[in-house]
Amino acid sequence: MEGHSMGSSTSMESAPSHAADPTAEFSDADVMFASIMYPHHAQAVEMAAMGEGRTIDPDVVALAGEIADAQKPEMDQLTSWLSAWGRPAPSADANSMGSTDHGSGSGMMTSRDMDSLMSLAGAEFDRQWLTMMIEHHEGAVKMAEKQIADGSNVDAVAMARTIVETQNAEISRMQQLLG
Repeated sequence: MEGHSMGSSTSMESAPSHAADPTAEFSDADVMFASIMYPHHAQAVEMAAMGEGRTIDPDVVALAGEIADAQKPEMDQLTSWLSAWGRPAPSADANSMGSTDHGSGSGMMTSRDMDSLMSLAGAEFDRQWLTMMIEHHEGAVKMAEKQIADGSNVDAVAMARTIVETQNAEISRMQQLLG
């Protein structure tokens, strides 16, 4: 195998086969991906919720709902992997990414960015939300591409591929909405 196991594959002895065992093979890259994608997704879900009461654009409302609906289950999966790999639970705190090389250029918004967005409404909110979410998604795509290149865990790499595909499609939709 090209990756190296950083944990014991016997931690899930009830798994029907070694291939179905999520801890069978994982690397530091897989742990990093799960640890940093979690707060990234948490911020996207937070941004998605900001639209309530601030936008009446049905396309923005629908997109925000789709983003939250897609990323919440992925957050649960990331948490599950980290637990199975014997690693600490991920933090939803955006600042938890700052100590990694994935923090810069990750598309994460600062507290000031988030506060500024919260102060807007209507078309002004929509434009800023779409602009910020495009940047946010571009950061997630970069992190997912790094996981595809460096990861060992088949399931984590598969999630990264899904993130690249879905978030690139959402970026295209958001660019169209911006006009």
